[in-house]
Amino acid sequence: MPHAETLPGKPSLSIIVPTFQEAENLPELIDRIERVCDEHGLKAKLLIMDDDSRDGTAELIAALQKPWVRLVVRTENRGLSAAVLDGFRLAQHDVLLVMDADLSHPPEQIPELLDALCAGADFVIGSRYVAGGSTDEDWGFLRWLNSKAATLLARPFTSAKDPMSGFFALRRETLARAASLNPIGYKIGLEILVKCGCRNVREAPIHFSQRRRGKSKLSLREQLRYLQHLRRLAVYKY
Repeated sequence: MPHAETLPGKPSLSIIVPTFQEAENLPELIDRIERVCDEHGLKAKLLIMDDDSRDGTAELIAALQKPWVRLVVRTENRGLSAAVLDGFRLAQHDVLLVMDADLSHPPEQIPELLDALCAGADFVIGSRYVAGGSTDEDWGFLRWLNSKAATLLARPFTSAKDPMSGFFALRRETLARAASLNPIGYKIGLEILVKCGCRNVREAPIHFSQRRRGKSKLSLREQLRYLQHLRRLAVYKY
């Protein structure tokens, strides 16, 4: 179990994981997060924000009986970004960290993201595109091209190399700087970068793994919603 008392100098941590039909991946994800927290003396609460999957997620979490893991079943306003925002409202710790449930984001890099926050960053990204970052070889050219194009479209808003990443961390007081957060689609990190006025942004290299179980939620509809999101951000910023 993650330490009940945080080691000196270590911030407490709320980990927000939005899910929809990810029951197959959750046992490994929880085990890996627990191991990392124990090894590094981190006090953590895992908030699984589930969009009413009805795939055994509720039964799984109940059977695990881990007090530091909380399942929240959402039946209204479903969607990844809305789930993350609801997680932020429930979170009670110093640091807010968001990651995916499909095991593409390595929990083993959580301490590096926290170290960057402690060193003065106001937003830290688990990045595929900085030195030391990588993706699985079988990720596919078309998916790589789609990711690069989306990153290029975000260039007017941030110089970060991987602003599309769904693996990021920030302090609670940074989030409080946003007047309002109303993202469309799934790029909640970009929304926060822009609306919280994050200037000291750091990127920690990660290896982005290919999903091994379950189905990807990325669709043409979500890609079109991303364009809508960019338009909203342009109106907000310019």
